[in-house]
Amino acid sequence: MMAVLQKLGPCSSCLKKTFCGWTSSIKQYGRQVLGHSRSISGEAGPWEREYRSETRKRVEEHWHTRLKEQFQVISETDKSKPKYYVLSMFPYPSGKLHMGHVRVYTISDTMAHFQRMRGFQVLHPMGWDAFGLPAENAAIEHGLDPEEWTKSNIAHMREQLHSLGLCFDWKKEVTTCQPDYYKWTQFLFLKLHAAGMAYQKEGLVNWDPVDQTVLADEQVDENGCSWRSGAKVEQRYLKQWFIKTTNYAKYLLDALEDLPDWCGVKEMQANWIGSCTGCYFDFELKVNGKHVGEKLPAYACSPDAVYGASHLSILPSHRLLHSNGHLQHILQKCFVPDIDCQTPVTGVNLLNGQEIPVVISAKQEFEGHLDTVLAIPSLSPEDAAAAEKLGLEWREVFETLPDGTEQLQNCAEFTGLDRRSATQAILKRARDLGIGGYLTSPKMRDWLISRQRYWGTPIPIVHCQTCGTVPVPYEDLPVLLPKIKSFTAKGLSPLTTASEWFNCTCPKCKGPAQRETDTMDTFVDSAWYYYRYTDSHNSEKPFDKAPADFWMPVDLYIGGKEHAVMHLYYARFISHFCNDQNMVKYREPFRKLLVHGLIKGKTFRTISSGQYLKKEEISFGGPDPLHARTSEKLQITWEKMSKSKHNGIDPAEMIQQYGIDTVRLYILYAAPPEQDILWDVKTDAIPGVLRWQVRLWALVTKLIDARNAGMMPSPDLLSKKEKEDAKKIWQSKNYTVSQVTSNMTEDFLLNAAIARLMGLTNTLSQSSSQVILHSTEYEDALATLCIMTAPMAPYLASELWKGLSSVQNKLTVHYQWGTDVLFQQWPSVDPVYLQQPDIVQMIVRINNKVCGSVNLPQQVVKNAESVQELILQSELGIRQLRGRAIKKAILSPRTALINFLVEE
Repeated sequence: MMAVLQKLGPCSSCLKKTFCGWTSSIKQYGRQVLGHSRSISGEAGPWEREYRSETRKRVEEHWHTRLKEQFQVISETDKSKPKYYVLSMFPYPSGKLHMGHVRVYTISDTMAHFQRMRGFQVLHPMGWDAFGLPAENAAIEHGLDPEEWTKSNIAHMREQLHSLGLCFDWKKEVTTCQPDYYKWTQFLFLKLHAAGMAYQKEGLVNWDPVDQTVLADEQVDENGCSWRSGAKVEQRYLKQWFIKTTNYAKYLLDALEDLPDWCGVKEMQANWIGSCTGCYFDFELKVNGKHVGEKLPAYACSPDAVYGASHLSILPSHRLLHSNGHLQHILQKCFVPDIDCQTPVTGVNLLNGQEIPVVISAKQEFEGHLDTVLAIPSLSPEDAAAAEKLGLEWREVFETLPDGTEQLQNCAEFTGLDRRSATQAILKRARDLGIGGYLTSPKMRDWLISRQRYWGTPIPIVHCQTCGTVPVPYEDLPVLLPKIKSFTAKGLSPLTTASEWFNCTCPKCKGPAQRETDTMDTFVDSAWYYYRYTDSHNSEKPFDKAPADFWMPVDLYIGGKEHAVMHLYYARFISHFCNDQNMVKYREPFRKLLVHGLIKGKTFRTISSGQYLKKEEISFGGPDPLHARTSEKLQITWEKMSKSKHNGIDPAEMIQQYGIDTVRLYILYAAPPEQDILWDVKTDAIPGVLRWQVRLWALVTKLIDARNAGMMPSPDLLSKKEKEDAKKIWQSKNYTVSQVTSNMTEDFLLNAAIARLMGLTNTLSQSSSQVILHSTEYEDALATLCIMTAPMAPYLASELWKGLSSVQNKLTVHYQWGTDVLFQQWPSVDPVYLQQPDIVQMIVRINNKVCGSVNLPQQVVKNAESVQELILQSELGIRQLRGRAIKKAILSPRTALINFLVEE
């Protein structure tokens, strides 16, 4: 017998020379000797008793191909099934994935699998935000074609996404730089233009005096210098294209109230929009009593007081004073610094024909982003002082009634209305006349979409000396981006060098004309891509209403918090506009938003110069890292992963070392999605998820051993205590199903969901051999555990399920054992369990490691002292914590988890 024990060695599951381990090994050895063992195989080959690195590689290699094949075909729209649209913000094709990409797409892939298993028809698409500056910069620096550069990057990144095993619906793929996409971006622009929402006016741009070109804001460094030439950037006025997003500011602000909580994003967006109590009115400009054919929009903080205006006040920096317009020479003569100055220019109130002067303000800035305001002396002492100084007249337009309410006077047909009614009536009149009247805030500016760049969507406008600004007809779309040989020519846009494209025929008069050379901001491309996914191959329109109305709104939108304001605002604006155009049913595009934190890496900088160092430039031999060459002490911080900071992690290296499932589990387990992850494999997270995978494998191995030992399982053979243990397994399973489902549908605490699954794993690991062999509860709980693990670790769970499927004499019949795990139905809580008194399963961690769970009454789970006391009195507490000094106990009531920090 001792020779047998020496040959077998320690137990393969617990790695200790325990009686349990020896007994298990002896039984297995005996079966092999007697020839009674059956050949158990997983899908990836013969079942191995331990989940080692080699096993993981074999399993992932097999299932990688199979899962890719399974999810290449996604069913077409089937209205008999409920839909679920899970969308992750599409990436810019830089050519290389980083860990931030891996995080967002792991979350979206997990949620897509989960909702599909719940019985939903899932749309989980992927595409590419492919226009923009980096591709053009590469063309300038390396003489490359930005289109070819972008295409090669897309091909490479698509393969990287495939290597991560992400199950996107690639049939829905969109690429914003392809004509079949940007044709419809141009279509939407023309819709906006036809609705009076797209217009051209002079605006400030960043001008590089050396390269003689316009720069986007991101091309100007923190010192106000050009990214390439190093020259100090100048501010110049040039004609630019704008979209009147301010017309929708109030609607977009109010609509936030009806949206679910977005982890603080709603508040951020509401603050960015500001209080929408005022509006713009258009005034027609006159110079020396003559109309000049130009309108001046002015902000009125109280629209109901528009009849009481004394003057229009503009800033000294206003475009009328500094642009190359025909009014500049007149207005500049009147400009006297630091004092209010009346000009020979007046503005005609298009509501009532009232003519008031334009005044240059002594102020250097107004509230928010305003440069023109309507002066109302009866509401503003400053306006009253300026009007009195300049000898201007105004009307009193408010009358206070005996009951304290105010009504309008001296306001034509609006006289006698209370202020609220008057505001609504005046706004409606202005909107009907097309001269403004949309509530907005001083913070908001219209969306400047012009970019003097090549690599972007061409703006479909033609300029004709006879007809003026002419939109390209819909039937002539797309306006294709021409091929350009050189990007070194200096000018406002490289497109001016494409003479055959630039010089064209006017669509109206058929005379000679020139194309608009500005291209659109890439935010325009990404403001509607979620609609294109619903009907990505439509060649007749951007999308058909039927599929858009079926799939929209997006049920779960996943992305970084850095896009919480601008992108979300523009996307919501386009959706509201499309609704007004009767293109879609819903106004709001996104139902739930999941904003994820950053993945940060450790950086090492010299204190003297602030230079970031590479790992090979650092000495780690002593207690503190030092500069290897100078022995200078270093500043250590956690920052967003970046190539320039030498703190990036290559996803391919992590996958090679730990496997796809481990990387996925680490990303999901290390922190809640909204928090940052400090990437350090020395923490407990990586070892923790590695141990958990080994333990899951061991559970399936135990069941295989027990059920293939030749003895038929029978629940009747369980003793009273064993039946009680089986009932605890049943309770633990149901509680886990309840909590994990809640974590993945309500608050997206995927880390808490994994902790719950670890807790159920611990419960099953404590089962006796008799319970494993004879109880239905063990088999059912283990199957449930595999199913709930599948969305997060699909490769391991798929192989575990095949191992379970191969087990003989199964006691459960309600599973589809012949179907892969990702096609199983998501488990539900047994109705009998729901009738029991409220019991909460409290997960117990010791020094951040899950060691088990304890069932506690619902009413005590929020009381830290009660929870600690009950756990210390429990069997787990007596076994794990007795005699150990507890430094701190951290209770998380929301996730029903307590972490004891104890001295080792």
